[in-house]
Amino acid sequence: MIRFVLNVLWFIWGGFFLGLGWLLAGVILAITVVGLPYAGAAFRIAGFSFWPFGKEIVRREAGLATGPLGVVLNVIWFILAGWWLALGHLLVAVTEAISIIGIPFAIKDLQLAQIALAPIGRDVVRVR
Repeated sequence: MIRFVLNVLWFIWGGFFLGLGWLLAGVILAITVVGLPYAGAAFRIAGFSFWPFGKEIVRREAGLATGPLGVVLNVIWFILAGWWLALGHLLVAVTEAISIIGIPFAIKDLQLAQIALAPIGRDVVRVR
């Protein structure tokens, strides 16, 4: 029940717009040939952005994006978009952490900052 309440509060106070932003980024990336490898990651992050409580970010065990290709894609992502997205989430997390009520939201923003730095080779999974 607590997760549901936290997700609703998150959704109302910015999660809706944050998720829409990531969805828009995914659509734009899917249109371009160069951005196509990042579109799936953007859609996964969008789902996490809408309802983050009860989910975790984990590193993939195997797959094409977990090897050298994933490292190259993450470096390109970091240079073009990752650092400023992570910086934005970090700044929001600092402002949320000022109050006790905002600490759970700050933790989720820090997780979003982490995945914004290097989204290739990571998945979002539900926590039981």
